[in-house]
Amino acid sequence: MLSFNAASRALARVCSATSFRNSSGGAPQALSSSSVVGLASFSRTGTNARKHGLMSEERASVSFPRNSAQRPNAAWNHGVTNYYSTTAKIPSHEQQYEEQRKRNEDAGVMTELVRDFLEPSAFYKAVKEIGIDFYTGVPDSLLKDFCAFVTDHVPSSHHIIAPNEGAAVAVAAGYHLASSKSTASLYAELWVSLCAPEVYSIPMLLLIGWRGEPAALGIPFQPLPDYFEGAQQALYTAKKHLERTLTPYALLVKRQTFAPYKMQKPTILDETEHSRMPREDAIETVISTVSDKDIIVGTTGMLSRELFELRKMREEGHERDFLTVGCMGHATSIALGIAVRKPTRRIFALDGDGALIMHMGSMATIAQTSPPNLTHIVLNNGAHDSVGGQPSAASKDTFSIPDMAIAAGYRTAQVATNKEEIIQAIRNVQLPGERGPNMIEIKIRRGSRKDLGRPTRTPVQNKMDFMHFLAINTSR
Repeated sequence: MLSFNAASRALARVCSATSFRNSSGGAPQALSSSSVVGLASFSRTGTNARKHGLMSEERASVSFPRNSAQRPNAAWNHGVTNYYSTTAKIPSHEQQYEEQRKRNEDAGVMTELVRDFLEPSAFYKAVKEIGIDFYTGVPDSLLKDFCAFVTDHVPSSHHIIAPNEGAAVAVAAGYHLASSKSTASLYAELWVSLCAPEVYSIPMLLLIGWRGEPAALGIPFQPLPDYFEGAQQALYTAKKHLERTLTPYALLVKRQTFAPYKMQKPTILDETEHSRMPREDAIETVISTVSDKDIIVGTTGMLSRELFELRKMREEGHERDFLTVGCMGHATSIALGIAVRKPTRRIFALDGDGALIMHMGSMATIAQTSPPNLTHIVLNNGAHDSVGGQPSAASKDTFSIPDMAIAAGYRTAQVATNKEEIIQAIRNVQLPGERGPNMIEIKIRRGSRKDLGRPTRTPVQNKMDFMHFLAINTSR
């Protein structure tokens, strides 16, 4: 079983996979991290030989220059791009991929200057060969190409997109209990209480988006090589560990390990989303309608990037907006904390459907705290848009955000599908001191501008500007 998790954000997001029952019947034996880290240093002979026709012509990976001077920007060489950047717009993964493919033609026999990208299809076949056939978890930006391939090629009966990492682990555990195959997760608490050998002893292969490349993980791991032979060897090592110990094993995935892959599978939204407005237009309508003294908290991903650029294009300051970074699903809880401290100010939490689903329990907390000055706006495109576009549960007709909000205890819930309806919904929201919280669902289309940039102010600068704005003594 392979399960995608957005695991513990402090370390990385997770895509976890499970496979086998302990065939030896022996007691689980834990491997230390130090005993497996070195396994990442595989010989590149096989890959280089294949490139020059000395092995099979079937390509399982794509090679690019490894020399940082030949890469399009420093962020690409670093392995992770900061959310905030003071540089020009960063080329997309696909643009960098094509640029390096062209440059690679000039590499010639200088094989030490090339790097490989794993083809998602080849890695999927390799995972299948070690017995993994069930996938669950949360889509992730570092794994989006592989996640997209899984979405296209694995039937829904064997692929469950979970709301959060904890749920993915639980689904994986249930699959293990019913099939004797392994499960996956990287939440420390769940590892201790569910997967540890002292508890249920559940084997799992963790495929982790390695943000920041931390050295400590707490379980045996190795980086996933970016060439096919190395990836096969890593999977074989993981398979043996799972069979022998019935405990987790992690493969750490650096940025751009996988070759680009665009999801092709049609969704329910494909038939109707042409009539929906773009997210950026919806955000602009919101910020044009609220007061210049109102407070906005934006969720992670494209939404906050678009909010930042809209302020810039409108020649407005950024101090009114808190741009949430690195904690998907928690923007509304941040907004709640602000709302109870600033009862005379109106707070608008701009959320996404994927973020809402990830920590839906926050709706109950918000509703029962009953802040009259908090309006929760969900921009619903039925997809995990910032991490590959995999469908969310909100893409289904049977999924009703307003009904759930009312059931949780929200005072009002409205749906808007165009500019006029958004304006009217915001005007319908009661003034502070009356009723709340309030829910507004805005149905939007997927996608964003190709030239969308990133904020040019750091998170700390955003925080200081925002706190100064909050300190202003005004009722509205």
